[in-house]
Amino acid sequence: MELALPLWFEIGTYAALALILGADIFIAYRRPHVPSTRESSLWITFYVALAIVFAVLMLWLGGVEPAGQFVAGWLTEYSLSIDNLFVFLIIMARFSVPRKYQQEILMVGIILALIFRGIFILLGAALIENFSWVFYLFGLFLIYTAAQQALTSHSEEEEMENRLIGFMRKRIPITDRFDGAKLKTTIDGKRMFTPVLIVFIALGTTDLVFALDSIPAIFGITTDPFIVFTANVFALMGLRQLYFLLGDLVEKLVYLKYGIAFILGFIGVKLFFHALHENELPFINGGQHVEWAPEISTFVSLAVIVGSMAVAVIASLVKLRIDSRKSVES
Repeated sequence: MELALPLWFEIGTYAALALILGADIFIAYRRPHVPSTRESSLWITFYVALAIVFAVLMLWLGGVEPAGQFVAGWLTEYSLSIDNLFVFLIIMARFSVPRKYQQEILMVGIILALIFRGIFILLGAALIENFSWVFYLFGLFLIYTAAQQALTSHSEEEEMENRLIGFMRKRIPITDRFDGAKLKTTIDGKRMFTPVLIVFIALGTTDLVFALDSIPAIFGITTDPFIVFTANVFALMGLRQLYFLLGDLVEKLVYLKYGIAFILGFIGVKLFFHALHENELPFINGGQHVEWAPEISTFVSLAVIVGSMAVAVIASLVKLRIDSRKSVES
């Protein structure tokens, strides 16, 4: 169900987000550098505060339900973005991208993520509007994705990407050397692509996969396209600074993937129950609604999302501390 928010608020939101993202892109390309811990912390605080202010405005203009849906959606997308960040770290390390130019390349990855998610939001909204049974597919897909998230290692994902990269190298002239963040360079009078092209392809592939996961996940919380889109944008803002702030710590949060898997599985089950509740398929309960199927509220979802991430992060930090103590003692 779409929620009634003033048109001026929606238009003003799109304009403000476009300005903020434009300024972020301008800063990243105007002054390539490695952000300090203080700089990254200030930017992340700013973006989180911005999301909270936006939620308060939604509470004031639309009520508790849309505000709750935004917060739950934002936190879900933020957790998936952190997982996305982990893969970005692997890609940057694998191709030895100079840290000074990682900001510019990361911005391309974030822009691609926004584009892919925008496309899938439009497609998802159209499917839900016309085919209520699509909730069954979304639910089953998220349950499958949750299992993959918990059981698949990142090394298996790397192997698949390596095949794609090998295919590209055989067909496109690509040098082994970077020339800043340039996409093309001249070697012995010949124009060639730099490894930046392969990094862009790897980031784009990653963004596409995460968009496929994240859009059904947030549609399990709200079907309002405005809330879905803004939750995604707010989750991606500050991702570049978070990359430099967390660095290798993301890799050490070993239980994070299980927390995210639990969230995806929970939302998958929620979507399946919703599909049963709204059922129109003739071979299920004779095409009638399944009355016993529970409708899980937004605030139960919010509690599960926050609880799952808190348990995963705290457990990871405890393990990190225990391992650190053992290494000192040995």
